[in-house]
Amino acid sequence: MEVKAAFEKNLPIVALESTIISHGMPYPQNLEVANEVEEMVRVHGATPATIAILNGQFHVGLSGDELEMFAQAKDVMKCSRRDLPFVVAKKMNGATTVAATMIIAEMAGIKVFATGGIGGVHRDAENTFDVSADLKEFSQTQLAVVSAGAKAILDLPKTLEYLETFGVPVIGYQTDVFPAFYTRSTELKLTIRLDNASEIASFIQANNQLGHKGILIANPIPLEFELSKNSIENAIQEALKEAKKNAIIGKDLTPFLLKKLNEVTKGESQKANKALVLNNARLAAEIAVALTKN
Repeated sequence: MEVKAAFEKNLPIVALESTIISHGMPYPQNLEVANEVEEMVRVHGATPATIAILNGQFHVGLSGDELEMFAQAKDVMKCSRRDLPFVVAKKMNGATTVAATMIIAEMAGIKVFATGGIGGVHRDAENTFDVSADLKEFSQTQLAVVSAGAKAILDLPKTLEYLETFGVPVIGYQTDVFPAFYTRSTELKLTIRLDNASEIASFIQANNQLGHKGILIANPIPLEFELSKNSIENAIQEALKEAKKNAIIGKDLTPFLLKKLNEVTKGESQKANKALVLNNARLAAEIAVALTKN
């Protein structure tokens, strides 16, 4: 198996989540993107390890047949930290969120993980208390996570405040401000900027030597795929209204909002999502390679 061989030879490995496959896009686009993301990691010198739970077993790296099955399966549970024991005990299939992927990747000894955007503090959280478990995971799991910021459907200022409270470093890759998933910039300034993979690898090593936990590396979406701030915000507001009308909450909220955004933007948000995931996979691979050289 590709991932096992990489571990045995101490080659760079990049963890990848599986929720984007099972809950992020419809078939066959989800399978196409999963394969493209894995290939992006390989092209840039690292081994992709897509993480999922199959029949109650943690899988760090999926075969082509397993990816195909997972992309089409209808009985896949979206899993965060709290869901892992249940899925294992019941021998179910599970798609790993950012938090669950972090846990399993750390267990396997992987240092770098590429995703699209992390979860965070939801809008109106002061009333709903809806805060993604992804954020707390950064404070207890030692992994460097490359993302295009947090999902734009969230309350980004509160998300950054939460990360700061738990001492989570947020690195801006070639940027001084926090990106907003579909757009490259916000008014939220970052205190740490690093401009190449080698610098980030050195930061990761220092962080780990100090016994600190997770790191968020904010990598802006490529300029050519950036969406208009006004148009995406209008689409988000429309999606939020429909979610409230249909009483959609909890773990069902994010998939619903992303699906609705894709409808409102006539597919543009999904194109942007694919572009930023590939961009994050590229950077994560470069960081993983740099870590093996440092």
